[in-house]
Amino acid sequence: MKKAKKILLWIVIIIVIVLAVALCYLKFALPNVGSAQDLKVELTPERIARGEYLANHVTICIDCHSKRDWSRFSGPPTEGTIGMGGDLFDQKFGFPGAYYATNITPEGIANNTDGELFRAITTGVSKKGKAIFPVMPYHYYGLMDEEDIKCIIAYLRTLKPIKNQVPESSSDFPMNFIINTMPHKARPSKLPQETDVVNYGKYLTTAAACIDCHTKVDKGSLVAGTEFGGGREFPFPDGLIVRSSNITPDEETGIGAWKDDMFIHYFRIHSDSLTLNTKVEPGKFNSIMPWTMYGKMTEKDLQAIFAYLKTVKPIKNEVVVYTPAKKK
Repeated sequence: MKKAKKILLWIVIIIVIVLAVALCYLKFALPNVGSAQDLKVELTPERIARGEYLANHVTICIDCHSKRDWSRFSGPPTEGTIGMGGDLFDQKFGFPGAYYATNITPEGIANNTDGELFRAITTGVSKKGKAIFPVMPYHYYGLMDEEDIKCIIAYLRTLKPIKNQVPESSSDFPMNFIINTMPHKARPSKLPQETDVVNYGKYLTTAAACIDCHTKVDKGSLVAGTEFGGGREFPFPDGLIVRSSNITPDEETGIGAWKDDMFIHYFRIHSDSLTLNTKVEPGKFNSIMPWTMYGKMTEKDLQAIFAYLKTVKPIKNEVVVYTPAKKK
């Protein structure tokens, strides 16, 4: 009996040691994406213009890194807050921690080299070597053309500096360990020719991270087989729940019966001056989709996205777009 207890004790000790080593590895050896490259982005007018378009209407960096006015439909960025950061994505929105959008104006990124910004955007590792929770979809940005990322960096360097000290983000247990496994090295691609419409549309759809919001999620991971099928829930602090639309080519529940002019029109009417001035009462229907930003994409870019979405697997999924907030 004594011998059995000794063996059991040693097994427990070994298990504890293995767990401790594993946790130390996760905490201190990861993330491991390599050092930031020695990079200096030349601020040409062409790069700045391209970066402005991408950051405001495709990758929509400006959406999350500004203050969104949720008293208006679609929560457009508030004037005077562009790039200042500070918005909180936490447990009340279903996140496993408290994650703050950083200040990406020159005031906030002045101490970052272009190489450090490039690494953060494309791999999810900060200047300090810390893992960034993928509220920012760096997994998709890391698939973009390197020149497009440089254009975004060039544009950010030209933003109006805004003083805004943003708190450090933090993860709940066990995400504070798991988060270090999330960053990985970038796998950049080349921007397809606009004449290669489907692949060009796929590139834009990836850069816009459409799949993230339009796919069901379980414990923070996309549910395989539901890609672009919609139904992901987004709770508002006031109790309203909105759900993403089915954007697969299913003819009954998706966009299969749509024409490209209908698709473009839908973006345009949700980003016009009427939408921008529409006030929304707390608890009433609103949309987390940044229509006012995506809606300013060029017609050819929207057509390309539509062309690509028509090629994805159709999924039959009738989405209840929203559930009103319960009356107190």
